[in-house]
Amino acid sequence: MDTMKLLLGATVALLLGALAMSLKDMNSGVKNTSPDELSRLKKQVAELEQEQRKLHLETQIQQLKAAPPVAPAPAASAAEIAALKDQLLEANKRDLAQMALEKEKAKRDAKLAQDEEGLLNQRDLDKGDSELKHARMIGQALLIGRVTEFVEAADVGGFITFEILMPEQVQVGTVLGIRRKTGILGQFKVSGVSAEGGIANPLPGFGPFQPKIGDELILPPQY
Repeated sequence: MDTMKLLLGATVALLLGALAMSLKDMNSGVKNTSPDELSRLKKQVAELEQEQRKLHLETQIQQLKAAPPVAPAPAASAAEIAALKDQLLEANKRDLAQMALEKEKAKRDAKLAQDEEGLLNQRDLDKGDSELKHARMIGQALLIGRVTEFVEAADVGGFITFEILMPEQVQVGTVLGIRRKTGILGQFKVSGVSAEGGIANPLPGFGPFQPKIGDELILPPQY
């Protein structure tokens, strides 16, 4: 069918060429040709040209139909889709873990900077006010014992008995201070230690004061 159309197209083209040449010859060399004959020939030429265009268009359509179809891209398999999802999940997990590490590091850095700033500020305060430093040391000193009784004695100025809370820190000769809030009211020297508690005598150097039951005993900090 395609070959026949090609042959017909070629024949139409030859006839069209022949008619065109004839028409040209008649127009240029045959002056006795009648107007009706010229009109008939021009009509045939127009019909042949139209037929040639029609055959050319049909030939192009047949060529397009005969061309092999373009194969569509193969669809991804279920296994490939699952593998891609796993890769995305792993990437997200790594990103989240990295973000968590960076957040924790930023938190530690901020706390360290805050602690360092606080330490520097405390050092500045201590340098500027030795009394404040000493009061802070008294307040942070370990609790060694508590006064259980104060016995007045005119000859020795009295003595105290106390409960021992940290036996490893108390022995005969240990000097303990009575702490109230962040100050030391007086100092006592341990004169006796037993399973029931300890006994201590006042040291000179402090003004007169009356120890009370429950007063806290600490190791006096050194300046």
